[in-house]
Amino acid sequence: MTSLFWQTTGTGDRDLVLLHGWGLNAGVWSCIIPRLAPHFRLHLVDLPGYGRSRGYGALTLDQMAEEVASRAPAGALWLGWSLGGLVATTVAYRRPQAVAGLITVASSPRFCADGDWPGIRPEVLEGFAQELRSDFTRTVSRFLGLQTLGTESARQDARWLKSVVLAQPTPETEVLAGGLALLRASDLRSALGRLDVPLLRLYGYLDGLVPRKVVPLVDECSPASQSIVFAGAAHAPFISHPALFCQALCDFSQTVT
Repeated sequence: MTSLFWQTTGTGDRDLVLLHGWGLNAGVWSCIIPRLAPHFRLHLVDLPGYGRSRGYGALTLDQMAEEVASRAPAGALWLGWSLGGLVATTVAYRRPQAVAGLITVASSPRFCADGDWPGIRPEVLEGFAQELRSDFTRTVSRFLGLQTLGTESARQDARWLKSVVLAQPTPETEVLAGGLALLRASDLRSALGRLDVPLLRLYGYLDGLVPRKVVPLVDECSPASQSIVFAGAAHAPFISHPALFCQALCDFSQTVT
């Protein structure tokens, strides 16, 4: 039996659905909830198979998007970080009438390097997939280390992310491998170009997983969208730069009717 973890908090008058990245869970947002709660009704979700959302196997991107969208309030803003950005983008593309606006964080419509398109080398993701079978903790720790690499608080931020993972049930290897496969194979560049909702894209200047070279290319895919690159941030700008990050969300919310 499947059970999707969904928690709502906050006293604001606008709904904001937050989707975490690979290997993690909704606990990752705890560092910014106090800043956002006065402005939004926050919907904190563990993606299917992650954290407290139990009973799921590996899902396709469409299946994951539908599972989450079926619980969401109509007219919400959707925020997706990394893998969560792929899920949120899929929801916005398939259900534009239900999504008021989309925010992607350290996400790319195509995570894998592909010709002139910058991204993660396919062999790196394949290496993580192979390591998962023998040592879950080490694999996730390495991946989290890459997410904070280069920031002033890199070690502290990586330790905190690891504590978020370990605070909840460990995802099944099948689910984690399926998530890596989504990062490796998904390509939403054409969907992004046909997206019919307001879009804000947030990046870290030092991000080694979604390199800043991708920003002008996504600008071309989605010329009506806005992009912000946080100097000094890596793959998790909401952790390293919470005040600037939350201000960007509030500013964007005010522009969305």
